[in-house]
Amino acid sequence: MSHRKTLLSASIIAGLCLSGSLYAADNTPAPQSGPAASGQDTAAQTAADRAKAKELGTVTVVGIRDSEAESLNLKKAADSHIEVITAEDIGKLPAKNVADTLQRLPGINISSSSASEGGFDENDRVSLRGTNPSMTQTLVNGHTVGTGDWFVLSQVQTVGRSVSYSLLPSEIVSEVVVHKTSEAKLQEGGSAGTVDITTRKPLEFAKPFTAQASVGGVYSDLPSNTKPQFNGLVNWKNNDNSFGVMVQGFYEKRSLQRDGQEIVGGYNQLTNQGPTPNQIAIDHPDLNGVYYPNLIGQTLFTQTRTRKGGTVDIEWKPLDNLTLNLNSFYSKLEADNFNRNYMLWTSQFVGRGLGLQPGYQVKGNVLTNATFAPPPAGTTDTPYGVYDQISRPGASSSSAFTTLDAEWRATDHLTFTGQVGTTEGKGNSDEQNVSELGFANNAGASWNMRGTGKPTNWSVGGDNTTPSGIMPSFGWIFGDQDIHVKDKENFFQADGEYAFDSSPISLSTLDFGIRYSDHTRENKTDIGQGPTGDWQNPANYPTSWKNYPGSFNSDLGVNGPGPAWYYSPGDLAAFNAQYTNRDPVTRFNWQNIYKVNEKDTAAYLQANFSGERWSANAGFRYVYTKEDINYNSSAVSNYTVAGPITGSAFGDYYANTYKHSYDKLLPSFNFKFNLTDDLLARFAASQTMTRPDYSALAGSYSLDDLTHTGTGGNPQLKPLISTNFDAALEWYFAPRGLVSAGVYDMQLSDYINFGNQNIQFKDQQASTNQGRDVFATYQVSVPTNVDGHVKGVELNYIQPIGDYFGVQTNYTYASGSAEDGKPLQGTSKNTFNVSGYFENQMFNARISYTYRSSFYAGVSRTDTFYQDGIGNLAASFGYNINSWMSLTLDAMNLNNPKLKYYTVKPEIGKQPYAFYVNGRQYYVNLRFKI
Repeated sequence: MSHRKTLLSASIIAGLCLSGSLYAADNTPAPQSGPAASGQDTAAQTAADRAKAKELGTVTVVGIRDSEAESLNLKKAADSHIEVITAEDIGKLPAKNVADTLQRLPGINISSSSASEGGFDENDRVSLRGTNPSMTQTLVNGHTVGTGDWFVLSQVQTVGRSVSYSLLPSEIVSEVVVHKTSEAKLQEGGSAGTVDITTRKPLEFAKPFTAQASVGGVYSDLPSNTKPQFNGLVNWKNNDNSFGVMVQGFYEKRSLQRDGQEIVGGYNQLTNQGPTPNQIAIDHPDLNGVYYPNLIGQTLFTQTRTRKGGTVDIEWKPLDNLTLNLNSFYSKLEADNFNRNYMLWTSQFVGRGLGLQPGYQVKGNVLTNATFAPPPAGTTDTPYGVYDQISRPGASSSSAFTTLDAEWRATDHLTFTGQVGTTEGKGNSDEQNVSELGFANNAGASWNMRGTGKPTNWSVGGDNTTPSGIMPSFGWIFGDQDIHVKDKENFFQADGEYAFDSSPISLSTLDFGIRYSDHTRENKTDIGQGPTGDWQNPANYPTSWKNYPGSFNSDLGVNGPGPAWYYSPGDLAAFNAQYTNRDPVTRFNWQNIYKVNEKDTAAYLQANFSGERWSANAGFRYVYTKEDINYNSSAVSNYTVAGPITGSAFGDYYANTYKHSYDKLLPSFNFKFNLTDDLLARFAASQTMTRPDYSALAGSYSLDDLTHTGTGGNPQLKPLISTNFDAALEWYFAPRGLVSAGVYDMQLSDYINFGNQNIQFKDQQASTNQGRDVFATYQVSVPTNVDGHVKGVELNYIQPIGDYFGVQTNYTYASGSAEDGKPLQGTSKNTFNVSGYFENQMFNARISYTYRSSFYAGVSRTDTFYQDGIGNLAASFGYNINSWMSLTLDAMNLNNPKLKYYTVKPEIGKQPYAFYVNGRQYYVNLRFKI
């Protein structure tokens, strides 16, 4: 792709380095806006300007104030509606990955999870303008980047097209451009917009030799420990600026603890009718038709994250008019984790009416407050609790790419660029060591629901601090092993730009190009372990245990059982190694095997115009996609190619292949008019496309044998087409000042939402317990194409205050819905950001607060769930010790935000789903430069 219009500005800021400072001074004026800049130049002048831009080193762009001015210059000069963040911004913001940085821009939301795992303390997904993350295209240096996920549900259940930003540390970035309106030359895929991350290039550094490093640590207050952080960069180029090499590396380790409560499996309904009436509804007719929480659990999640990798870039100019660039990047996140969920198993005793005490309460058709006596003496078939412990050693994700770029100025009028490359992301769950145990209760149980704003208080009596009272006959061992998801693409792209000397229709340049990619997302292996041998004998269980942190309940703000016990990950691994069946044939979990291959061909033509006070571009991008989708099913379909395939304990299955193709012509138009030198208006219209999520096309059936619910895929889904309109006014009243207002409208055709279907599946747990095949009807949520609509308003205000201070605030309103008034995933009605900073020669400080209101987050089994509104406070401080050393302090999650989720069902309205706290993090670093 050609990025000619921002070439000069990009070269100005590209020398920004790890320490957040630039070294060289160049007094070349920055590009000017208005008629002088936008008028028609001769081809010779245009070519000369391009050559000069490539030869420039870096100008003096040092600190928060100058980088903010530079970002606004880039935004003002662009023909389309964009937002820009430079590397200096990232260096001086409380941000540890690119998503953390982007959240302060108008119209941008972030989230910290991609499936139904709940949020963590590091932002992981980016979405634009009230849409879900899959509708945002993320590129690096103009090309796709393969991505991976470390969490197992994101690997085999909710497999989207969004990129995991936890693999992209902020230190690798030179510039980030967010394209809110489309151009024909932009790669398709982002129906809501595109985020393009630009990394550094060796010949853009100011000095022949540059070396920088950052050494420090991060303290996480919930796990109460400190882990190391390191980033380093070395760049060398020759004296004539024709050959350079840059090497950058990072090693960042961090401890994570998440305290949580989950209402697992949603809400069950009591009935005194039908073939299986509930005794409690017979004894208490007022409870007939009333709902109650299925499982209430206190969840302790701990993890050590190690992000390591780096980038190598080699740039060579063998001729004055030819530049070659070889760039390679690798990032891996090692993410071993241990999740414990100590749960009140209400579905085992509530319906039977065992000892319901007077004084219970029903609100909104939900049994919100209830106390139950212990089971009658001699009762041996009623566990009051169930305990899941899941250790995942070897969980990891990675992202890598290698590209070769070339730019050839064939003549003064004609320039060609080309790119060939490969990218691969991986997500691994090597092993899951699991123990699920039912436990008895000698002191009854109770719960008291306090709405969606507070966790539910509950008790389960007895001694919760030791493994006493285990009932092995009500336990199980589950957990998928040997999962290795691959996200790979090979691509080729060629672009051209022809510059006109003059044109009667004000045509300045003509862009054209082609692109081809071969992309595969697949999981080939999955071993769903099950118990074997004498696993139910308590004498074979581990004999040592530990306990939840003593502050767990107070951190979460809940009155719950005392610090629950748990086995160590090592003990779980030893127990599973001896008492589980991991045979790759009999335990082959075919439900989680899938492959989606897409071969995409695109061609575009874009005309760029410029006049006395205006500029515009218009073009078309033609896209042809050929899909080959492979998945398994328990029944014959129209696309069955083999089966029934026998031998798996998960039942006989059929292999299916669905092949189809589609094409689309995507028009785009952008217009900018300078009302004055500082006030401009923008208008844009386009059609954009996003292909369905991989799990939506070839989704595995993820089933819950307890509740007979699950999720699945639909290979016949069509791509989403969005018809977009955008208008904005921008007033650049000062070098670092901006007031802007914009509106947008997106008509979504074939948006993907979820609907429920009843499908017969083999009940794995019942089949094992009864020694024969047991089938049951599962209510499965599957994706379908519907229409949707989202519109919104964006307001932005950036104000310098004197020489050293500044404030920035923005607000975004978004309103969206799908057919029949159903919600759109990711739409927060209100989002706002506010930040202030101070900076002088020795000291800098910034404090930022970001808030987004509640939004529909997805489907867990058949329950639609939402994340409640959340605000986040962060701060950063820096002190320049001398010319080559500085000290920084970054504080994240200063307000210790509580992540809140809730479900909405017509029968019971809004009910609590989950609560999590992750604590605060403090980063201290010494930065060096020579």
